[in-house]
Amino acid sequence: MTEPVPRTVDVRVGSSTDALTPLSSAERSLAARASQWAGLGAVVLAAIAADQLTKLIVSSQLALDESLHVLGPFSIHHVQNSGIAFGLFASATPLVTALTALAVGWMLLFFARSGARHPVLPVALGLLIGGSTSNLIDRIRLGHVTDFLDLRYWPAFNLADSFIVIGVAILFLALVVGETRKA
Repeated sequence: MTEPVPRTVDVRVGSSTDALTPLSSAERSLAARASQWAGLGAVVLAAIAADQLTKLIVSSQLALDESLHVLGPFSIHHVQNSGIAFGLFASATPLVTALTALAVGWMLLFFARSGARHPVLPVALGLLIGGSTSNLIDRIRLGHVTDFLDLRYWPAFNLADSFIVIGVAILFLALVVGETRKA
């Protein structure tokens, strides 16, 4: 004996008879609002100002390659870096400059379209854009970036580099927290 084929039931909730067209939809713009732009701008300007000021102080107080021990493995060591992280692409300053400018432009476009997506975006992208822009200013103006924070076991870096890393970490944490709340 053959068993009867089970009958499938066609149930459609919240859609039209073609199961593709929604009966209703709610749209919320994710574009950045004026208050979010103001927050982003404040973080960007603060990051640029802090980074440029510290680089100016180091450059005016320490000769190139001069070091000042602070505490434990930490010292202020005046070095120049024409590349990106860890000195990579040191001979490709024009390419690094162009790619950084494109990245900053993309982040601004992303923020314009998605700034209301998460409340931490103005801070996270502000740190990323501010750090990237400050290093970009140095590359255009000087042809290199001044690094000075030296932990002995890690290549020297500057505040802009720290802002970029912190901005990425905030974005990552917001993504992880957002995903765990949905689950």
